[in-house]
Amino acid sequence: MRIISGIHKGRRITAPKNLPVRPTTDLAKESLFNILNNHYYFDTVSVIDLFSGTGNIAFEFASRGAKNICAVDGNFNCVKFINKISSEFEFPINVFRSDVLKFLNKTALKADIIFADPPYQMDQDDFFKIIEVVFDRKLLQVGGLLIIEHSKHKDLSENKYLSYSKKYGGSMFSFYKATEEL
Repeated sequence: MRIISGIHKGRRITAPKNLPVRPTTDLAKESLFNILNNHYYFDTVSVIDLFSGTGNIAFEFASRGAKNICAVDGNFNCVKFINKISSEFEFPINVFRSDVLKFLNKTALKADIIFADPPYQMDQDDFFKIIEVVFDRKLLQVGGLLIIEHSKHKDLSENKYLSYSKKYGGSMFSFYKATEEL
């Protein structure tokens, strides 16, 4: 994987082969950040990266100047790797080892952007639980977005907060925004 833009533009990061991950492709990541670049100044956003895996998305936000980033993953080796790279690159990423739903139900953090990249095979009901908890617990700042990366074969459109979806190859990004002030 590589960092696409920012102070570490072009830097390649090689994750250990034993991590149970499916990193977001460079093409999809670049497209996602092109969309976000039109809505946010990255140096002013707070980010929560759920199912962070290799830290790919958190690293991209950090390279682009985000100062308040939280990465959450349940795998010890993923957390260890994200901490290692964050330290090497001096990224301001707080890493938590936790089950994502437990984290969301307990955290007091609020963010401008919450990005979730659950395993594609995760049960569809659990995708909807993530959306429900984020909005019920009011974890987004006003004008914030919940972005879920998922397989194009999963239909996550049956939700009142869905703003739009974009397809990139076999992946989709679904963007959820509160219809009223949180």
